[in-house]
This record gives sequence, C-alpha cells and structure tokens, in this order.
Amino acid sequence: MLSILAVVLICYLIGAIPSSLWMGKIFYSVDIRNHGSGNAGATNTFRILGWKAGTIVLLLDFGKGLFCTLVVSQLAYSIGSGPITFYENWDVDAMLVILSGVAAVVGHMFPVYAGFSGGKGAATACGMLYGVEPISISISLSIFLIVMFASRYVSLGTIVASVIYPFSQLTLRYGMGVEIDGSIIIFSSALAIGVIIKHKGNIKRLMEGNENRVKSFKPSDGRLKEGSSE
Repeated sequence: MLSILAVVLICYLIGAIPSSLWMGKIFYSVDIRNHGSGNAGATNTFRILGWKAGTIVLLLDFGKGLFCTLVVSQLAYSIGSGPITFYENWDVDAMLVILSGVAAVVGHMFPVYAGFSGGKGAATACGMLYGVEPISISISLSIFLIVMFASRYVSLGTIVASVIYPFSQLTLRYGMGVEIDGSIIIFSSALAIGVIIKHKGNIKRLMEGNENRVKSFKPSDGRLKEGSSE
C-alpha cells in the first residue's frame, strides 16, 4: 500500500523540475533568475527568452500540475487498497488528487533542484486545478485573459483570477448544483491565497505604478535577442 507521504514526495519532485531555469541554462547559457523580474517562471521566460522558450516552459509548468493530479494520484490509488487517509469520512480520491496537485505547486515554488528558488506557481496551479475541477478554472482563465489584455498586466490578471476562483466554485456548488467535494474548495482556496501571497511584490509594484507591463502581444524573440535593457 502506497502511503500519502510517498505520493506527495513524488509529486513535489515532479513539480520541482525548474523548466525555465533549465531552458535558459541549456539552450541560452543564461540563468533566467538574473534577468527581468528575476522570477523562474513562464512569464519571465517569455519576456527574456522569447515566445518559443516561453511557450515550452508554460506547457511544461502547466503539465506538471495536470500530470500529478490526473496520473500520479490515480496510479497511487490503484495500487493495492489505496493510500492511507487522514480522516475516515474524507473522500479518499478527492483528497489524494488535491494533495498531489498541491505538492506539485509547492515543488514549483520551492524547487529542491534550484536552491528552493522557483516561480510563483500560477501555471502549475492552473494545471493542477484543471485536473481537480475544470469548469471553475476555465472561468478564472477567461477572466485572466480579459484582465491581462485590458490592463497589459500579467500579474494583475493572475491575482484577479485567483481571487475569483474559489467564489466560482462556491457558485457552481451551491448555486448551480454542480457536485464539487468540499475538500476541493478548501484546498483550492488555500492554493489561491498562496498564489496571491507569492505575488506580494507584484501587488506592491502595481500600487506604486511601476509594475512591468506587456508592451506588445505580438510574438517576441525576447530581450536577450532584441538587446533591450532589463
């Protein structure tokens, strides 16, 4: 019987794969953390390395969360009689899926392979939440895109979408009768709060009016190739 701790550890190690850092070092010979915002995430990769590298990193980061919730958790659940549970009345499958996804997000934010200096977790959280419950995260993704294109602030879109996310789940469950386990709402809310806290620097810059703004939505080759200043 596979224990929950083993599943969490495996998902953490998968989530901790620093795709943006390795992308920069292997293909561009740069440490992405020394450029732009200094964040080891997809947004900074788009900004510094260009749209091709940014797209690959975004898909990899998204995939880490989705893979852990849909594949690792289900493989673990199918082995033997299932994992050990913390609470007798807690839905085992929902709890395992959530913990697997959360572990992947924590791994992305604090990767052991990169000195525990990772990204903000938005893309990995998005992948995790799609694996948990796709309707509400689709709503948040739509809001993210609207806010980002309207304001040209990626961080603002992420923050607003994170705030809306748990409320959309509550609306789906209690207003529209969609079956969503209560543990999913609790963990998703905690995760949304974590993403917001991780963006505290962005919130400060937004309030001060000096947050980085998307200058153009046209595919970019990145600052390193364009030779523009940091």
